[in-house]
Amino acid sequence: MQAPPPFQSYSDRSSYTDSWYSRATVYATDFEEITWKHKPITGPEFFDRSLISRRIALFGIFVTVVFGVACIFGGAKIFLSKKTISAGVVVLSFQHEWQREAISLGLNLLVAVCTEATGFVHNITLRAALASESRLKFNTNLRLVTAAKGVFNPNGTVCNIVMAFLLIISYSSSILATLAVNMDSSDDETGNAAVPSTVAICVSDVPLIVLGTSLLLQAIIAIAGMWSADVTTWSSSPFDITAALVHHAQVIPVPGRCMRGVDARKENGPAQPRKKQPSAWTARPSVRKVVVTLWVLVIACLGWGLVVVHLIGGNMSAAISTWSFFPNSQSYVKAYNIPLHTGLAWFYWVLYYLNTALVQGPLTLVLHCSELVTNVIRDENAWRHATGKNGAKLSTNPLVLVFGSPLNLALLCAKPVLHWMMGLAISLAGTADSEILTAVAVSMFPIQILNLTGALFVFAFIFTIVTVVGRSGPQPAAYGHIQTLANLIDEWSPVMWWGHKSTGSPYYHAGTDSRPLEEVKMYEWYA
Repeated sequence: MQAPPPFQSYSDRSSYTDSWYSRATVYATDFEEITWKHKPITGPEFFDRSLISRRIALFGIFVTVVFGVACIFGGAKIFLSKKTISAGVVVLSFQHEWQREAISLGLNLLVAVCTEATGFVHNITLRAALASESRLKFNTNLRLVTAAKGVFNPNGTVCNIVMAFLLIISYSSSILATLAVNMDSSDDETGNAAVPSTVAICVSDVPLIVLGTSLLLQAIIAIAGMWSADVTTWSSSPFDITAALVHHAQVIPVPGRCMRGVDARKENGPAQPRKKQPSAWTARPSVRKVVVTLWVLVIACLGWGLVVVHLIGGNMSAAISTWSFFPNSQSYVKAYNIPLHTGLAWFYWVLYYLNTALVQGPLTLVLHCSELVTNVIRDENAWRHATGKNGAKLSTNPLVLVFGSPLNLALLCAKPVLHWMMGLAISLAGTADSEILTAVAVSMFPIQILNLTGALFVFAFIFTIVTVVGRSGPQPAAYGHIQTLANLIDEWSPVMWWGHKSTGSPYYHAGTDSRPLEEVKMYEWYA
């Protein structure tokens, strides 16, 4: 490889502070805080505030509030009903288990829609709060892990913990809201409550009220974040937030780094183009942690299923011979009965929630963390369009950003489906005597647990592949790192192309333009 020119050949030693020979750098990397400066607004406004994203977000908050109020109203109506078979449990006019699962899947879908809406607002306001504190490094952040300063800040540590708790409770409530009750009150010989052959599908008031309350609280925190944060742009595009920060002189582009990607955290000075760029796994440690956590969840779920099989009797081959996607009367099951006493009804509901949340909580949090992977890949794909035929668009319709990304779409579908499959693996089955609910069994089905394990394995495998595969071509990778994008984009336009721009002395220069550019010279030095 050809060495860079000697120090004496620099045209302006005083202005080129980020040279090959510098021991210190004036910029910050993806692993350090960016050097921010607060200056008056400079130049024309060339970013999209994306008010359409704001309107969609507000509509999502409205839907969340309406659904939350409806759940509370429905739960209160059941509580006051005189047609219950126990305190707060009413029989629906359904007689088939698949109808119960359809209700459960529908609830999970609605919960997913509502939590995604509040999560989007919470994430955008977190980004704005971090920017105001000069701590925003990436376009995409884990909103429940990354916190803004301030005890009572809607994006602070306390509210993030509350949001995580409410998110888990929301999905747990969708599982606990319905239960199948055996009106004949018959158990098997081992004392385990099997799925009854003749069931009454019931709905409970407590989970509905808790679900509605948790959704309303999430909406309140999200709205509080909107009021407290100065949101410059509602766009999820890495270009819009970078352009906004550059426009307000909060991020200062560093000259001489036109061929330095997000991974070049220690290298200074000129660089030659590389044929291959680092993967998200290499470039961003947080992505690595998320993928590892996904595999830990897969192993834990597999271990859970094997433990349940062992508790039943340890006959794995016999359990597999009864395989089915849905639990049925032939399914292997391990359950423990909790007798109901009117005076202690609330205490038992706390037990139900603890059981469900302890099992479902890790799934909910890991799926939330998986958003980091999908959004980081989405941000990099958007940037790499700059060397494509159509170029990289500065602003994109928010719905296109989500539904135009296969990985984002897969995650959106996976959230309600995997939570629903969790509800198949662990659920409530009641027993009644003389049409009075006497006990509720928390049932665990090993085959359905293994089904969930298989689905999680596929999910983790796909996410692993997309994170470990590097990007080809000389265009430096950014993965949504704001300072890197600010360094690489030297001209802003509605559609941008990246490539070779000038043959200078002593270095070539690469950057962006409003028209297609020629390819960079592979063995030349760029700065």
